[in-house]
Amino acid sequence: MTLPAEFIEKYQKLLGEESNNFFEAIDKQSKKGFRLNPLKYNYQDVQYSLKEPIEFTSDGYYGGVSGRDSEWTGGYVYSQDPSAMYPAVALDVKPGDIVLDLCAAPGGKSTALASALRNEGVLVANEISRSRAKDLRENLERWGATNVVVTNESPDRLAKKMPTFFDKILIDAPCSGEGMFRKDPDAMQYWSQEYVITCQTRQKEILAEAMKMLKPGGEIVYSTCTYSPEEDEEIVAWLVENYNLKVEPLKLFKGMSSGRPDWTGANLPDLKETVRLWFQNGVGEGQFVARLRNTEENGNNESKNEKRKKKRQKKTTVTRLNKEEIATVEKVITNFVLPTGLENWQKEVLQSNGHVFVPALDPEILNDLHILNNGVELGLLKKKRFEPSHQLAEVLGQKEQGQLINFEDKANYERYLHGETIKVDSKLRGFVLVAYRNHIFSFGKIGNDQILKNFYPKGLRK
Repeated sequence: MTLPAEFIEKYQKLLGEESNNFFEAIDKQSKKGFRLNPLKYNYQDVQYSLKEPIEFTSDGYYGGVSGRDSEWTGGYVYSQDPSAMYPAVALDVKPGDIVLDLCAAPGGKSTALASALRNEGVLVANEISRSRAKDLRENLERWGATNVVVTNESPDRLAKKMPTFFDKILIDAPCSGEGMFRKDPDAMQYWSQEYVITCQTRQKEILAEAMKMLKPGGEIVYSTCTYSPEEDEEIVAWLVENYNLKVEPLKLFKGMSSGRPDWTGANLPDLKETVRLWFQNGVGEGQFVARLRNTEENGNNESKNEKRKKKRQKKTTVTRLNKEEIATVEKVITNFVLPTGLENWQKEVLQSNGHVFVPALDPEILNDLHILNNGVELGLLKKKRFEPSHQLAEVLGQKEQGQLINFEDKANYERYLHGETIKVDSKLRGFVLVAYRNHIFSFGKIGNDQILKNFYPKGLRK
């Protein structure tokens, strides 16, 4: 691998004798990893080997997975670099927390945070890029959590709507990508020391908005996939200097190194409490992780101008369902076992332009933001009939279900992914869940002709 000369010179100076091991490791093969989804019923019943667990995770393992397998389409596994699993672990999310993943795409860290919440509390997963936000939504939809909001917003617009709102915030910041050189050699093409400083400036802008959203006593995990001290330790030192933040210690596991205060001009020994994962240490790709606690006792007050803006906001188009509409939805929903978060759906359910959903957050809080998902979309009301959503199928994978067609041969599974109808031998009628190897991944509908009509979304068909 041909590395930029400026990059080689920089890390020879920073690492000294260790630089030889560092450069040699860049030419070695990447280690793949995946996580299981503990929200799903029978989630450990997968075809992948679980013999090599990743030490610092509860459900992470070394190995590769395929996007065509039912484990993936049903949201039972997520492919993720092993090092990249640590930031979500470091945030130490508990059920009931209000959590923000500010730079969330493609969703690896968000799915881990959703698992930790166990359908209690709220996760707001935000991504500023529209195309990447779509991927984020799809990945979280497969994961099947009931308490996730997906937004496609800039950090400043989000901060104006949600001041001092979150208990915990994860910022996996856009960076120069040095820790991805081995996995993605194209990242080297745009690397330069000037680009490193550009990234540093952007990271400070993102963090300044994140701080507006953190509750007093709340915690931030800041992470990057770069080794640059300008984007790592220097950013943490900047945070401590400019905000009421204290660096919290992180546990070092095998293959992890302490942060390097000696690489900065800051007199902040606590930088040793941050964590680095290097290529040569055998965990995965490059990663930097820091956890900081807000020591402020009082939240930031909104300005009078911001309060006036809120009064001028347009009204949402969200309405309650009437009794007849609830009864129409019930005819379908009552055939399935509902997970935590949907038990009282009749009292919480709303609709917008026929889309029926149980919100994770009050839509008024999210008014004027670009929302891709708020809680669970149950389905679509069409005149006097109800069609359940694909998201609901993935959510229902949390429980053992009886209204279910479980394909026993891979050929039918592949045909269904392709969008075909399937002849089935079943007494079930109406909407059913569809699974392969007991991994629920879709809805279908059976008529009296015993033909399983395909409801797998056209945009996901393979």
